[in-house]
Amino acid sequence: MTRTPGRVGATWFTLFTLAWLALWTVQLTPLQLLIPLQLNTPDDADGWISGVVSSGLVLAAGGIAGVIAGPVAGGLSDRTRGGFGRRRPWALAGVALATVSLVGIAFAQGPWGVGIAWVGVSVGTAVASAAFTALIADQLTSQRGTASAAVSSSQALGIVVGVGVIVLLELGIVVGYLVLAGFLAVVGVAAALLLPDPAVPAQSRAARTVRTFSDRIAALRDRDFAWLLAGRLTVNVGNALGTGLLLFFLLYGLHRDAAVAEDELLLLIVVYTVFVVAASVIAGWYSDRTGRRVGIVVASAIVQGVASLVLAAIPSLETAMVAAALLGIGYGAYMAVGLALGTDLLPFPEDHARDLGFVNVSASLGQLLGPLIGAGLVALVGGFWLLFAVGGVLSIAGGFMTLAIRRRTPVAAAA
Repeated sequence: MTRTPGRVGATWFTLFTLAWLALWTVQLTPLQLLIPLQLNTPDDADGWISGVVSSGLVLAAGGIAGVIAGPVAGGLSDRTRGGFGRRRPWALAGVALATVSLVGIAFAQGPWGVGIAWVGVSVGTAVASAAFTALIADQLTSQRGTASAAVSSSQALGIVVGVGVIVLLELGIVVGYLVLAGFLAVVGVAAALLLPDPAVPAQSRAARTVRTFSDRIAALRDRDFAWLLAGRLTVNVGNALGTGLLLFFLLYGLHRDAAVAEDELLLLIVVYTVFVVAASVIAGWYSDRTGRRVGIVVASAIVQGVASLVLAAIPSLETAMVAAALLGIGYGAYMAVGLALGTDLLPFPEDHARDLGFVNVSASLGQLLGPLIGAGLVALVGGFWLLFAVGGVLSIAGGFMTLAIRRRTPVAAAA
């Protein structure tokens, strides 16, 4: 079956989207629901803050592990040779590690046990994510915004799938983790095996042989690429401050009981998801048609920031619903077009997976460091207003960082 070079069809996009749906579901469902429930400490008036801090530390540990694992696995896949492909072995290895770790965290006890298992989940998903993200740069030219929209919309849908199934079916913590593990094992393995993994291109066969530490971080010295990463990290910290501790906000900011808080969390996630999916698809398609990525990235980050500032000023369920919609619009457009912009700015053709690992890490690190920073802000003032205010400011600041990017066309096209 032949296809136009640089373009793929519906089957490719279906498999690619399902792979990301599985990866995001197993990352974000524990972050939003299962880990806070495991580490919640409602025993006395001040005990809940201890649970918030423990959750933040556990999630931050996973984020740090992912920061290391993603680019390392990406760089190794760039140089993997053999008939099985160069991305596929790493996708399968990451899925396997994350699946085993999800089973482990289901039976873990206390912050240490949960933290160790969560590091395994984070490393596994980072490795698999690096492999799947590299397929965008490997195989696409004119559809990068659309593929990036599939990644970001899957992120929002993943929360709904995971939280929705667990809450509506009342699965509990242990069964919830086991369901996530089974979902990832089936979908992740199928996508890794069925997605094409083309032969190594000429520029990769001629990859540099000297691999000093300086070589390995060479992309970070590229001015435009570095600004992209800095803005992406900052915006994702802002998003995580606005969304990562929502369960605790409902429990202790709005004083809901646990059952009501879980139902309201699901409602907020559904609203958020609808707008993330719509915004990411529209923005990704529009950026492919026009090539105008930077302006969309900046505007969407500002929308996200305004949403958090509104919630900081007027904390209520009604305001949270409005904020969820605005956060969805801003974050959906930002992540779809921002990832496409990242693929356009890759500085070294022979190191696509390694450098896209940095792009992935800048987002996932922000999402996982956000709850740690947020826990400190909550503990500082004994409430949630500062959490949302700082999230809004960081989102807007991260968007403006993107304006420092000078190169607006793909490296290959500009060469």
